[in-house]
Amino acid sequence: MYTRNFRLIRPLPKILKGTLVDLPVPSNLSLIWNFGSLLGLCLVIQILRGVILAIHYTPHIDLAFQSVSHIMRDVNYGWLIRITHANIASFFFLYLYLHIGRGLYYGSYLLAEVWNIGVILFVLCMAVAFLGYVLPWGQIRFWGATVITNLFSAIPVIGKSVVEWLWGGFAISNATLNRFFALHFLLPFVIFALIVVHIFFLHFEGSSNPLGVKETLDKIPFHKYYIVKDIIGFLLFFILRSTLIFFAPWFLGEPDNFIPANSLVTPLHIKPEWYFLWAYAILRSIPNKLGGVVIIFSAVLVLFLPGLLVTQEKKGSSFYNLSQIFFWCFVMIILILTKLGGLPVRNRVELTGQIFTVFFFFFFFIFLYTGKIEDKTFSLT
Repeated sequence: MYTRNFRLIRPLPKILKGTLVDLPVPSNLSLIWNFGSLLGLCLVIQILRGVILAIHYTPHIDLAFQSVSHIMRDVNYGWLIRITHANIASFFFLYLYLHIGRGLYYGSYLLAEVWNIGVILFVLCMAVAFLGYVLPWGQIRFWGATVITNLFSAIPVIGKSVVEWLWGGFAISNATLNRFFALHFLLPFVIFALIVVHIFFLHFEGSSNPLGVKETLDKIPFHKYYIVKDIIGFLLFFILRSTLIFFAPWFLGEPDNFIPANSLVTPLHIKPEWYFLWAYAILRSIPNKLGGVVIIFSAVLVLFLPGLLVTQEKKGSSFYNLSQIFFWCFVMIILILTKLGGLPVRNRVELTGQIFTVFFFFFFFIFLYTGKIEDKTFSLT
C-alpha cells in the first residue's frame, strides 16, 4: 500500500517543477500579468481564514450577528481575521477586474478554453461573494439578499418555485442562511479546482503577451525571471492590504451593516459592495423585472462572446487606435455605472443608468470588432 501511494505522489514534484520553474513563458510579459498569481494568493488566504471563521460562526438568524461580534471581540485575533477576510474580498475583485481588462486589451480571449473557463470562474466568484456578504446578517445584507433572490421570481412559470427553493420556505429564514453558509464554504474549493483546470489549459495553449500573438518563439523559463516579479507583486499587495486593514478597516463597508437584520424595517437606500455597483446600476435602470434579470445576466455572460466569436488572429489593442479608444470608453462606462449604483434612486439617476447600460453593450461589441475593421481598412489601402 505504501509503495502504491508513493507511486501516485511521485509525479507531483515533477509537475510543480514544470509549472513553477521550467515553464516556458514569453519574455515580454510586464507586471500587469501578475494579477493571476495575486488572485491565487488571495484565494488561498480567503480559504484559510474562512475555515477559521467558520469554526466560530453560527449560521442561525438569531445568533449570526452575535457570533460575528463574538469573533471580533472575544476570539484571539478574531478582529484581524474577520477584517482581513472582508477586505481581501475587495482586493480579489479589484485584481479580477484588472485581470479581465488586461485579457480584453491584449486579446487573451483568442485562447478560447482558457478564457471561457475564466468567465465561469468569474461567475462563481460573484456567487461566492454574494453568499458571503449575507452571512453576517446585517441590515443591508439581509435586504440585499431579499432583493437578489427575488429576481428569480421573474422567471416565467417556475420563478416562484425557484425562489421558495432558494429560501427553503416562503420567506428568507434560517433555512436560507444555512444554505448560503454551506454554499459559501464549499464553492471556493470548486473555484480552486477550476483554477487548476484554468492553469492547465493556460500551460497547454501558452500565455498571451503584449504583442497579442498566440505563438512566440522568444520564451524564457518562469523561474527566476517571473518569480521575482510575482514576489514584488506579493509585497506590494501585503503593503496595501496592511494599510487598509490597520488604518481604514471599514472604509469599504456600509454603516447600516452594524445594525442587526430587521425584516420589518426597510433601509432607505439598499446597495451592494462596491465591486457589484456597476451590475446593480444596470439592474435597477430597467423598470421591468424580467427585463432587468435578462439584462443583468447578459451583462455578465457577454464575456463569453469574445472567446466564442472572435477567431481572427487579432494582435493586442496597442496596435489598433480604434480598439484603444473604445476599450477606454468601455472602462469609463463601467466606472460611471459604479458611481451611479451607489447613488439613491432618482429619475435622473435611473435615466442616466439606462443610457450608460446601452453604452455598455454598444462599446463592448464595437471594441471586439474594431481590430477586424482596421485590418480590412489597411489591407485595402
